[in-house]
Amino acid sequence: MAAQGSRLAPAVVAERSPGQSALRVRAAVTALLDEADAAGLLTERVVGVAVSGGPDSLALADAAANACGKRGLETHALIVDHGLQASSAAVAKETARTVEALGVTEARVLEVEVSGRGGVEAAARRARYAALADAMLGSLVLLGHTRDDQAETVLLGLGRGSGPRSISGMRPLDPPWARPLLDVPRATTVKACAELGVLPWQDPHNSDSRFTRARLRTEALPLLEEVLQGGVAGALARTATQLREDCEALDALAAELRTVAEQDPGELDVVALADAHAALRRRALRAWLLDAGATDLTDGHLRSVDELVSRWRGQGGVWLPGDLVASRAHGKLRVCRQGQT
Repeated sequence: MAAQGSRLAPAVVAERSPGQSALRVRAAVTALLDEADAAGLLTERVVGVAVSGGPDSLALADAAANACGKRGLETHALIVDHGLQASSAAVAKETARTVEALGVTEARVLEVEVSGRGGVEAAARRARYAALADAMLGSLVLLGHTRDDQAETVLLGLGRGSGPRSISGMRPLDPPWARPLLDVPRATTVKACAELGVLPWQDPHNSDSRFTRARLRTEALPLLEEVLQGGVAGALARTATQLREDCEALDALAAELRTVAEQDPGELDVVALADAHAALRRRALRAWLLDAGATDLTDGHLRSVDELVSRWRGQGGVWLPGDLVASRAHGKLRVCRQGQT
């Protein structure tokens, strides 16, 4: 095993009582489990915890074991081995040993194959989430995203111009996923591990400038913190919360509009849509199209479908990802597979 500064995997170096930072992480997990319980999401009596071996997920594993134990719930640590580094199997094995020492009920290593579109980052994320979901069917899975991760997500959304839904960031409770640490700074999880006597694994990919998130973490956010004299990560996270609340309110209004317009299954009445505000109309259309099987919808797709209502001039149908076509006929919007009528 390598020296401490470059160790392959985490380790528990001593048993210690939790300090202020570890207690803050535990409080955040307890609060979200309370919310999940009130929403009826803990019926399986088992909670999953995604663990990478880094400080965020190790602090989360400790907090989950503590909070779930008090509720009589089992805590299953899920360690995804992406196979992207020569030492990945050793890291996963040592991570399992570490979280077992922290008190989880069970630790499992999930081996995945990283391949497909979008580069290594996107492919690894797809493989990871699929493995976690398959491993804990019907149960909640805790993820260790912190306030800093939320800030990075908001910056990515801003840079891509992908609208308020993207800038609103990650949801704390988005079954099967739960993110109890979105209000907790990364520095707190690092301190929590030190208080618990845990030496986290430092993933070299987290500082590799080939990856977008790594550059945001090590270059863009530190520069913004310097230029704006601090508080940027917290401000971005608060912005995400505000936008998420706004989006939820607009989505609720759009759902009402869709209910009025969908007089017949699979069709929307153009007259019922025509007088609605364009922003609400596009939200209603988005939900309708997603339910019909559309994938990877962009703002351009939605605006083109919206023109079937707002700028109707007899134009043909709109092609959509998912091999679908949205069209208008006899005052109704319909969506069907290409080649069907």
